[in-house]
Amino acid sequence: MANPRMKEKYLNDIVPALKEKFQYKSVMQVPKLTKIVLNKGIGAAVADKKLVDQGVEELSLITGQRAVSTIAKKSVSNFKLREGMPIGAKVTLRGERMYEFLDRLMTVALPRVRDFKGISDKGFDGRGNYTLGVTEQIIFPEISIDKVNRISGMDITFVTSAPTDEESFALLKAFGMPFVNKNNPQ
Repeated sequence: MANPRMKEKYLNDIVPALKEKFQYKSVMQVPKLTKIVLNKGIGAAVADKKLVDQGVEELSLITGQRAVSTIAKKSVSNFKLREGMPIGAKVTLRGERMYEFLDRLMTVALPRVRDFKGISDKGFDGRGNYTLGVTEQIIFPEISIDKVNRISGMDITFVTSAPTDEESFALLKAFGMPFVNKNNPQ
């Protein structure tokens, strides 16, 4: 089986470019994408437990890997939430599946977003990780619009080995992430 296209791009193009840009002494210092986590909070699941199963099913379809339901860590009476109740779904992608998902996200899903002008560069956490919010799950071609009974969004977190946001930004930009260009807004 051949390596995913994004992995080839990383090994052949991105590593040498970042090594030169940041003056790393070894290729092992070059930041890499370690995992991608998709997380979907389902607030209405307090009233309807089937929504969590649908969320797990949608994330599994999108990623090609079985998603798990997440449970509440503590009770919040205002939200009628009890500790241990299922309230969301998540899936963690690593290795080949991670690169394949990244490829599909950038080439197929993001261009399907209505009025898409690029993604914000404000989602960095200070430690080299980036989180992107998607408002509709129907941007993914795996989701059939006919079977969707509720439009919901999700968070996609890119965990990198970069020590700073600047290095992480350079890594994701090199992968082809469509960040908004501040100098040339459309």
